[in-house]
Amino acid sequence: MARAAVTPCVLVHYHEIALKGKNRPMFIRRLAENLRLATQGLGVREVRRLTGRLALILAPDAAQDEIRRQISRVLGVANFACAYRTPLHLDVLKAAIGEKLVGRTFRTFRVQTKRGYKAFPLTSPEINRDVGQYIKAQVGAGVDLETPELTVSIEIVPHEAFFFFEREPGPGGLPVGVSGTVVCLLSGGIDSPVAAYRLLKRGCRVVFVHFHSYPILSRVSQEKVRELAALLTPYQSTSRLVLVPFAPLQQAIVAEVPAPARVVLYRRFMLRIAQEISHLMDAKALVTGESLGQVASQTLENLAVIDAASHLPVLRPLIGMDKQEIVAQAMQLGTYEVSIIPDQDCCTLFIPRNPTVRADKEEIERLEARLDVAKLIRQGIEGVHVLDFVQERGHVHAHPGELRWPSQR
Repeated sequence: MARAAVTPCVLVHYHEIALKGKNRPMFIRRLAENLRLATQGLGVREVRRLTGRLALILAPDAAQDEIRRQISRVLGVANFACAYRTPLHLDVLKAAIGEKLVGRTFRTFRVQTKRGYKAFPLTSPEINRDVGQYIKAQVGAGVDLETPELTVSIEIVPHEAFFFFEREPGPGGLPVGVSGTVVCLLSGGIDSPVAAYRLLKRGCRVVFVHFHSYPILSRVSQEKVRELAALLTPYQSTSRLVLVPFAPLQQAIVAEVPAPARVVLYRRFMLRIAQEISHLMDAKALVTGESLGQVASQTLENLAVIDAASHLPVLRPLIGMDKQEIVAQAMQLGTYEVSIIPDQDCCTLFIPRNPTVRADKEEIERLEARLDVAKLIRQGIEGVHVLDFVQERGHVHAHPGELRWPSQR
């Protein structure tokens, strides 16, 4: 039997990307780059593109546990496996499998082969049979094709073969960066982090914008969104969080506008300010965590009037979800425990007891005419504070950032 020549690697499979036709190479390049960024500094020597899959070739001292953890959050990955690469010789492949089975205890097994390289002289069933006979002779385990204790998976590609014993699920979706940039209004509550993640999963890069009422209220909401941004950063490697002081604008609205209409006006000004930030980030849409009918301001009438203040599309990925569905996703995402920390965000400041549920656009615009809209928007964006988040070696770090407005260029 030939001596096994084995290289450790991680074999990554994608699913939705494979359906992209002529655009598939662009999607695969982006996924490969995102995998490089996610595993940077962890011992990945190379990310190779193969037929229908990607292979991360590892150094002998690679941090495999951390690499697995990072890949499990790379969007666009359908599943992955810690695998081994061998030359494309059946005897070498069998010897390598035999070596890696040493120390494993199992009574039954099966062999499953995917032959992506059709020029290989043996068919998949023939490879299964040959390798299965070898394993049975080596360890004495029985074959069970239905419910085995161990599955040996083999993949044949041009010039090399791969094998592995366990497959792990990835998050699926599209690679971040293939669908452009959006700006998400991140409140610190349960909903908006889930909305941000759902856009990340559709291939968007997400910039976070948080409106706060400090110093009238505490810094707790800012601390929460900072932690939420850090939790979401591993899905896109880098993030930007823009903190916008909103209390002065709210005070101006309270001084001029009847209580029932204030919430709608707050939201219209938030969209306007987020839109200004979007222009700097080359973002093509705004994102909110609103769900239809969840609170008084989230009626169809109110949402229509609020959206009229923005020239950009307003995406609401949670619009048809109920609260329990959103909570379940937040818990799965890991943001729920942060989101439920008690705080007072700007949406709790100056909230009327009975906000309007069927806003009239003409009436809202008439009330808005009492305000110096341009001045209030300028006042908001001039006071922003920016934090940039970067993931390095599995850890997320934040440092001060900067938005450069046209007058500063």
